[in-house]
Amino acid sequence: MLYFLENDNYKVGIDTLGAELHHFIKKDDNLEFIWQADPQVWTGHAPNLFPIVGELPGQQYTFEGQQYDMKRHGFARRKEFEVVEEQHDKLVFQLTEDEETLQQYPFEFRLLVAYTLEWNKLSVTYHVANTGGQALYFSIGAHPGFNVPLYPNEKYEDYFIEFEKEETLHRYLLSEDGLQNGDTESVMEQERVLPLKSSYFYKDALVFKEVQSEKVVLGSHKNPRRVEMEFEGFPYLGIWGKPEYPRYVCIEPWCGIAGRVGESGDITEKEGINQLAPEQSFARTYTITVL
Repeated sequence: MLYFLENDNYKVGIDTLGAELHHFIKKDDNLEFIWQADPQVWTGHAPNLFPIVGELPGQQYTFEGQQYDMKRHGFARRKEFEVVEEQHDKLVFQLTEDEETLQQYPFEFRLLVAYTLEWNKLSVTYHVANTGGQALYFSIGAHPGFNVPLYPNEKYEDYFIEFEKEETLHRYLLSEDGLQNGDTESVMEQERVLPLKSSYFYKDALVFKEVQSEKVVLGSHKNPRRVEMEFEGFPYLGIWGKPEYPRYVCIEPWCGIAGRVGESGDITEKEGINQLAPEQSFARTYTITVL
């Protein structure tokens, strides 16, 4: 079911399935910034990734000697959330463990995804709480897809991603089954602007670990529209699209990352995993501002 936040100029739509952002619309010209999930290309809009980010070796992990199965990016994006707060400018969605999640993830938790719309700025806050009696291990991340190009007279290559700071970045390459394979490739050398090229994605996502910036801007050389994303406290960043369908780009701040070829599979040893003691909580916020 879709819920909406709206003011005079902007309208945001969020689905209870996955607590997923579906729309960010500039109302005066009905301009939609969010990818609209063409089923022949990519069925997502902006999925929330929990309790893992990326792929696991063999889509499996172990905890205390027990083996569990879990698909790429975890189960939250396929679960119905409950709306626990609804105001004119704020919606909060909640997910807790159930019989289905406990079969693949033996932890008690509460995940809140809060959306707040303030004029042209949408804040998305993840709040994870350990409601059980043992340590909770998790990753969490965002995966919003943005329409590129925005207008029919433009090309994908007219767009760019500008970082807040000069960056020297290497992508961490992924294997065919989505795992870090140990290889890297230079992408930026003391630069701020990354031109969009669909050819990047023939090797899957651009996966970055050393990003110094906490803000990026998605823009075009052909129009003045901009999308700003701020993501303080997210140590990893992914950028992804489909090379054969250059119609969107995902900018993905993560607290977690895909597994590595040859890793042990023990979730407590996984790169990018977060640990919460009983009754502890964790919060991160990213924002999307459209200009």
